[in-house]
Amino acid sequence: MIEFLLEYGLVGLFIGSFLAATVVPFSADVLLVGLLVAGVEPWSAIIVATLGNWLGGATSYGIGRIGKWEWIEKLHVSHESLEKQKRTIDRFGAAIALLTWVPFIGDVFAVALGFYRVKFVPAMFWMLIGKAARFIAWYYIVYLFHLL
Repeated sequence: MIEFLLEYGLVGLFIGSFLAATVVPFSADVLLVGLLVAGVEPWSAIIVATLGNWLGGATSYGIGRIGKWEWIEKLHVSHESLEKQKRTIDRFGAAIALLTWVPFIGDVFAVALGFYRVKFVPAMFWMLIGKAARFIAWYYIVYLFHLL
């Protein structure tokens, strides 16, 4: 699948970054690095990867938003555990969205932000900042190791 997405350049990067932030278990980082090494203009790639991953994170937020406590409790998660998680989310608020940059587990944070009804606009702001920082960091890592 990665080869297919790399073949489609920035469009493939957008699609892959979007899917990687939702339910498809792979990393947008691999796609970004592959395109950077292949010679794609770095800032275009960073913007496309960020937007795709951010919109995927917003989709995960939306999936969490439609969730119901009763559904989670049917998965044998106690009401007390949900309350404890909610207190943590309430304590840190939308800034937790910065953690959505973390590969794989960041998607869980995005779903949790929606599930616990964190305000959409601030959550999306912090999510965008976190995801952009992640892809900018990958650019500098690639640049540092002279792969460009």
